[in-house]
Amino acid sequence: MLALTITRLQLQELLRRRLFLVLLLLTVVVIALTTWGFSRIPSLGEGQARPISDVQRAAVASQLLILVMFMFSFVLAFSAVFAAAPAISAEVESGTTLAMLARPITRLEYVVGKWLGLVATVLIYAIPAASIQMVLVQIVVGYSPPHPLEFLAFVIGEAIVVLTLSLLLSTRFAGMVGGVSGLILWGLAWMGGIVGGVGLVFDNATLTHVGTASKLILPTDGLWRGAVWSLEPATLIAAARAAGVAAAANPFFAADPPEALYVVWCVLWILFVLAIAVWSFTRKEL
Repeated sequence: MLALTITRLQLQELLRRRLFLVLLLLTVVVIALTTWGFSRIPSLGEGQARPISDVQRAAVASQLLILVMFMFSFVLAFSAVFAAAPAISAEVESGTTLAMLARPITRLEYVVGKWLGLVATVLIYAIPAASIQMVLVQIVVGYSPPHPLEFLAFVIGEAIVVLTLSLLLSTRFAGMVGGVSGLILWGLAWMGGIVGGVGLVFDNATLTHVGTASKLILPTDGLWRGAVWSLEPATLIAAARAAGVAAAANPFFAADPPEALYVVWCVLWILFVLAIAVWSFTRKEL
C-alpha cells in the first residue's frame, strides 16, 4: 500500500515537471504531420500508366509506419530514461528521500513505488499515442498492422527495460550521468543487433555471437525486432524470405517474432535489474 503512495507521488512529480504535457503536445503535432503524409500514399502513381496496386500501397504504408514507430520508440525510450534517471538521485540530493524514509516506508517500497509510477507513465502515454496513430493510418490509407497488440507489448516492454536500467543507475549516479549512460547503452544494444544481423549474412560466428550477447545483456533491440515484426505485412515477409538471409541485417525488418523463451527472459531481466536496484539503494548511505 505504501509503495502505491510512492507511485502516486511519482506521477504527480512527473506532471509537475510538465514532462507529460510536453510529450502530449509534441505527439499531437507529430501524429498530425505523419497522418497527412500517410494520406498522400493513395495518390501515388496517379496520372501514370500503372498506378500502384493495393499490395504496393500496403507495403509503402507499412514501411513508413515502421519508421514512424521507430521514432516513437526512441522518444519513448528517451523519455523513460530521463524520467527514471533522476527519480531517486534528485530526491536523495535534495533530502526528500531521507524525510520520506523517516516515515514507516521501507526502501523496498520506495524503489518499487518509483518504478510503478514510471511504468504507469509509460503506459498512460504509449498506449493512446500508438493506438491513435495506427487507427488514423487505417482510416487514411486502409492499412492495419497485422499484430497491433503485440506491437504495443513489445515497444512498451522496450521502454520498461531501459526505464528499469535507468532507475538502477539512479541509485548510484546523478540524474544527468544516469540518463546519458542509459541512452548510450540503449544505442549500443541497437547497434549490437545490427552487428549480429551482419554476422548472419556473412556467416561470421563472432559477429553473430556479439548480436546474441547484446540482445541478452540489454534486450531492447530484441524487443524492437518484435515490434517491427508486428508491423510487417505477410506479403513483405514472404518476399524477404525468398530473397534470403540478407534481410537479417536490416534493423527495420524482422521475419519472425521473438521466441517465447526470449520474452520470458526479458521479463526475468526486468525483475532481476529491479531487484538489484532495490539492493543497491538499501546499501546506499543517505
